[in-house]
This record gives sequence, C-alpha cells and structure tokens, in this order.
Amino acid sequence: MQILREKYLNDLVVRMNNGMIKVITGVRRCGKTYLLYTLFKQHLLSKGVDEGHIIEVSLDDDKCEGLRDPHALSAYVRKRIRNDGLMHYLFLDEIQQAISDDEMRGTKPPRIYGVLNGLMKIENVDVYVTGSNSRMLSTDVLTEFRGRGDEVRVRPFSFAEFMQGFQGDVYHGWAEYVRYGGMPLLLSMKTDEQKVRYLENLFQETYLKDIVARNRVSKTAELEELVDVIASGIGCLMNPSKIQATFRSNLHSTISINTISAYLGYLEDSFLIEVADRWDVKGRKYIGTPKKYYFEDVGLRNARLGFRQVEQAHIMENILYNELRTRGYSVDVGSVEKRSVKNGKTRRTTFEVDFVAHLGSQRFYLQSALQLPDAEKIDQETASLRAIDDSFKKIVVVREVMKPVHDENGILFMSVYDFLLQQDSLYW
Repeated sequence: MQILREKYLNDLVVRMNNGMIKVITGVRRCGKTYLLYTLFKQHLLSKGVDEGHIIEVSLDDDKCEGLRDPHALSAYVRKRIRNDGLMHYLFLDEIQQAISDDEMRGTKPPRIYGVLNGLMKIENVDVYVTGSNSRMLSTDVLTEFRGRGDEVRVRPFSFAEFMQGFQGDVYHGWAEYVRYGGMPLLLSMKTDEQKVRYLENLFQETYLKDIVARNRVSKTAELEELVDVIASGIGCLMNPSKIQATFRSNLHSTISINTISAYLGYLEDSFLIEVADRWDVKGRKYIGTPKKYYFEDVGLRNARLGFRQVEQAHIMENILYNELRTRGYSVDVGSVEKRSVKNGKTRRTTFEVDFVAHLGSQRFYLQSALQLPDAEKIDQETASLRAIDDSFKKIVVVREVMKPVHDENGILFMSVYDFLLQQDSLYW
C-alpha cells in the first residue's frame, strides 16, 4: 500500500522552480528517496513533464560510484541537459556521498557546493538533493548558498501516516507504533522477529557505523554507552556534566565533557536525536542546560535498548514531541515560576511544561499524561499550565479515550488518538 506523505509532497510542490536548491534531509531509511523518486516524480509526470527531463543520480548506488567525484558529476549532469527551453529536474540522492571525509570534518571546503552553485545558475534546471547529515546539509548548505537553500525535513511515519498502512484498529496500531515506531519498511514486515532484527541492524550497522567512520570516533564503547544513556533518559533533563558522572560511575571512564558534547553533536547530525532547550515562559528567555533529548523514532530507541525499556509515559512524550516537530513547530521544554506568600514569606515554586510549541506568532503549551485517574492527578498535570498567565492555548493530551473537553481554567483535555490523527487538533 502506498503511503501518500501528502505534507512532504506538498512541501516539494510549492517549492518547484523557485530558484533555490531543495535540500531534503532526514535520518537514513525514513523515506526521502521514496518521496523524491516515486511520489514527486509521479507528480511531475502527471503534470506533463517528459521523463527525459528528470535526471536521477543515486550516489549511494555502486553504479554511480564514479559520479561521487563532484567534477565528474557536474560533467554528467550538464551532458543530460537539453537546450530546448524546457525545465529539467535534477534529483541527487544521498549527496553526502560526494563529500569526502576530510571535507566532512571541515579540513577542506566541500567541492560539491561549487558544483551545485554552478548547476543552479542554469536557467532550465531545478535542483533537489537528499542527505542524511544535518551539519553538512542543513546548516552548511543554507549558509553556503546565501539564502538560496531551502530545506524540507522528512521524518519517519507519523502515527497518522502509519495508520494508513496498518491492518487493524487504532488501539492495536498504537501498541505496534509505541513498540516499533514508524520506519517505513516495517509496514511490509509480517513478524515481530523481522521487525526487531531490522531495527537493531539498522541502528548498529547503518547509523553507528556511519557515525564512527565519518567522524573517526576512537572511543566507540563510550559512544555506544552515550546512546544508551540518552535512550534510557528520554524525557529527562540532562547535561554533559551529568552524563560524564554516569560514565565515571558505570564505565569508570575518564571521557571529557568536550568529547561527550562532540558525540552528542554527531548523533544530532545524523538525525538520530533532537534536543529540546528549556524556555523560561514568564522571562521569555532560554535557560541553558540541562536539556531534554528525544529520539527521531521510538522504534529505533527501543531497539537500541533491546526492547527492555518500553515505558509508555516517556515514549508517548517522545511521540508527541515528534508530532509537533512534524507539524513544523519549534519545541522547547517550558519552565514557569509561581510565587506565593505564606506566613509573610515568599515561596517560589518552579513547574515544568512538557512542551512549548512555537510557529510564527502561534504558541501552544502541551502536557503529556498517560492517565488522569482522579482529581489529584489532574491537579498535578495542570499545575504548570495554571501557573501561566498568558492567553495562549493550553492542552493536556491523555492516552485514555475521551471526548475533547475544556475545564474551568480553559485547559483543553483530549485523547492522544484525536491529537495525532486529526491534523487540526491544536486548534480545537
């Protein structure tokens, strides 16, 4: 069954022929190639684009090994461009394959940037590239092309996308998604054994090996331990100093804070994890460390831990974070201070808001709650939201099945199923 991925397809369609290089980024195997080579290509053909005007180069295919040299790639593409006045669409898959290790580490400027700049100057060429390294393709490309780089960030299946291909009801779908996540290939697998082996091998043989090779990591045991620490601590506040203390007690390691920070950067660059900064809601400023880390896909996170720590509360929080990011929001962890006076003394209490989501002038505050069995639990989950005195929307998402309802404080309570499956749920 074909999953349409309408959001990402539309992201590409609205950027067609805009004079910018479209940089499609995301963790490996999340569906970037399928989006570009299947869904977007089908769109072009349906609009009357001749297939000969679509130039496809898959740089991770050994048949294209010779084109990983930027100058050879440039010559090949230019030969394919016809001087007929019609637009050509250039697809370059896994562009980091054309970036040498020295270039990746910053000791040399990547030659591929010059090649892409040159191709963009050809009036009848529209350029699309995919890649799996954020530092080289999100940060550097946007800087290198001086405002002419346009990023489309692709993620594994959201729960709504997953349910398009899942054969079963929403509750069994949730149980499957919480355990195995949304890597696209999983929907074609029939057994748990297949899914477990696929995710474990993908993490170890693709992601970690690529990080070690690209960054010449020598302390591989420490890198793997760091991955385990982050995986075990999703939803928990962390900083390099705290992680260093864990290394000293568990591994008797003398790893430095600088090395830990570098390794965290490698994991972020590969799109395996994302960091959520802390935001002082009333002070309207970032606090700094500690921060929270979330996995790009909960199935990958579970596989890394051998499916031994599938905690529903933390995983639901990770899923909600990913959903907000998929919808285009920047997401922070909120911190709000409330002052009260008792017996003439001022008391300051700091509450945590799970997520503060921003998109332009929009803002939402969101709490994730597995269950709300009684008034005490409801009071506990809403304390941080009640401490916020602005007019932005406040939402509590609960795993229980319930109809959306507002309480006397204007806080909206809704089921996680409604929140994830209804794209307008933030506006109810």
